[in-house]
Amino acid sequence: MKLKFFSIVALASLLMTACMHPSIPTEFSQSDKYPNIYPDYIDVTIPINIAPLTFLFDEPNDGMVARYAIDGEEIVCADAMQPDEGEWRQLVEKAKGKAIEVDVFSKNGEQWTRYKPFHIYVSPDSIDPYISYRLIAPSFVTYESLTINQRCLENYDESVIYDNILCGFEKDGQCINCHHYQNYNPQRMQFHARQFRGGTLIAYDGKLRKINMTNDSILSAGVYPAWHPTVNYIVYSTDKTHQSFHTTAYNKVEVYDGESDLIGYDVENNEVTNLENDSTEFEIFPCWAPDGKTLYYCSAHFERKDTSVSKTVEVLARYSEIKYNIYKKSFDPTTKRFGPRELVYDAAAHDQSATLPRVSPDGRWLLFTAGSFGCFHIWHHDADIWMIDLQTGEVRAMSEVNSPDTESYHSWSSNGRWVIISSRRYDGNFTRPFIAHVDANGKGTKPFELPSAYPDYHRQFLRSYNIPEFMRGPVTINPKTFADVLKGEATPVKYVPKK
Repeated sequence: MKLKFFSIVALASLLMTACMHPSIPTEFSQSDKYPNIYPDYIDVTIPINIAPLTFLFDEPNDGMVARYAIDGEEIVCADAMQPDEGEWRQLVEKAKGKAIEVDVFSKNGEQWTRYKPFHIYVSPDSIDPYISYRLIAPSFVTYESLTINQRCLENYDESVIYDNILCGFEKDGQCINCHHYQNYNPQRMQFHARQFRGGTLIAYDGKLRKINMTNDSILSAGVYPAWHPTVNYIVYSTDKTHQSFHTTAYNKVEVYDGESDLIGYDVENNEVTNLENDSTEFEIFPCWAPDGKTLYYCSAHFERKDTSVSKTVEVLARYSEIKYNIYKKSFDPTTKRFGPRELVYDAAAHDQSATLPRVSPDGRWLLFTAGSFGCFHIWHHDADIWMIDLQTGEVRAMSEVNSPDTESYHSWSSNGRWVIISSRRYDGNFTRPFIAHVDANGKGTKPFELPSAYPDYHRQFLRSYNIPEFMRGPVTINPKTFADVLKGEATPVKYVPKK
């Protein structure tokens, strides 16, 4: 408790002293290199309503002074760039559609060095005010520290939506995952709790209920969700998921499905239907087009070669052969009927595996994650973000947003001008949220790390951010209310055969 109190006091002291109008050095040597700062905000593009960008000089030094400036207005900070929120708002408003110039000076002994100035471009495109994500420790032996959190992007406010520990502990632990919203609406939310007191929680306009989606006629309870943008209907993949741990392979963990199908869940009638359940296909990761008339998803073809072992054992032996393609099915929102599947992108033909399709709100662009095999690219160091132009069919790697390490989960802002990406670009171990602008031509900008009040926060916070999702506002149901419903009995679904 004393350590926590000290940390709060130390952080408050840093915030108070960092920007108390220090002076810019008048005598210095000039470097032709950009400063080494963390986070790397050099030449990034930011939304007009983002929280203040903080950074530190990431080399040994005896002092730092930095300046944000635009058209005669400036913010100057010492030791760490931590702007006052009010001053930051005035500065970015003045820089709207233009660029903030950034000067960084570092001191070694009595000598100051001025580094090559860089720019932060301020887009007039705003961003949704909230995101939510799952925070998970780098461990596979405990669930107690697992939470779903929400963060305001316009400041640094963060709160817990739900905490694993509220319903179970140790052998009676839960694993909460796969939170999702209908059309960015925080009042229409769902997430799963697996294992102890498991079930699917669905919040809809103030009403909260727990559903038992297991049924003898379907493979498993719903896993990866896609809530229709207008109709109260959710498509899930149902998966029998397994993990393997490697001691020498570059990718230390492999997560794979022994089986997977697609189901449709009618929320109002509490009815579930099999949509795709071919035994030779692994269907996964459904996603709706914004008009709600097309469902996209991924599927890998897998035929048995060795029936002397179980299918799971054979999948494990051949996991590097499994490659997912992107498909689509037409959908009639009135009748809730689907058309036949159509191939969108044959990733396997390009020796790729495609996962996590996400369509832009204008229906023009489809982002997906590509790797060399498999369906769980968060553990694959070669995973990158790719884009399909749904008008022309052009497919390309988004080199402007990718890094040498893992890019995995991603989602679009509601105005289609921003994407948030789970990336391991800094250390290869922890996923952290990065935000990039995407223009009307589908061109992205250099991603920037989610801003924090203290610039070194993410490197000291040993949690991964999984499944970042944009929201139009905060979830207002408190964690205890979720827990009370989870502790109760679940309503069983009714199975209805496909029409």
